[in-house]
Amino acid sequence: MIRGARIALLLALLIASQITLAVGEESKLVPHPPKGRGEQCVAATDFMRRNHMSLMKHQRDETVREGVRGKAFSLTGCIDCHAVNGADAKPVSYADSRHFCRSCHDYAAVSIDCFQCHASRPGSERPHAAQGVGSTALAAVAAYFQGAANDRK
Repeated sequence: MIRGARIALLLALLIASQITLAVGEESKLVPHPPKGRGEQCVAATDFMRRNHMSLMKHQRDETVREGVRGKAFSLTGCIDCHAVNGADAKPVSYADSRHFCRSCHDYAAVSIDCFQCHASRPGSERPHAAQGVGSTALAAVAAYFQGAANDRK
């Protein structure tokens, strides 16, 4: 009976130590994106974490289909506020693991394609070349359409 009580006590201590360890390690298990530069985000942090993609898709549709630009949930606004500077004091691109978007997307194993067309740094007019779209690719598309137009003549 005493032996059974000792085993139960040891198991209880083992479980308790694992729970304590897990609680202490929790901060390493979840992403910690850098804070934005503004006083507060355009919406509550928890809301943005859960709904940012839906908001950005809705904004994308309004921008592309209706020409509405510069609203609260624009990608440019997010990038401008949440830019992370590198050692050279310039904002890092999406190719850098410190980029604001990457902190959560890497954690969740989510592949995004925003920066194939959009700049991943504030003030940058061209997308990051590592994402596969640059002036060469755009020139190839333009040449294709020019050739197709010439074929119709």
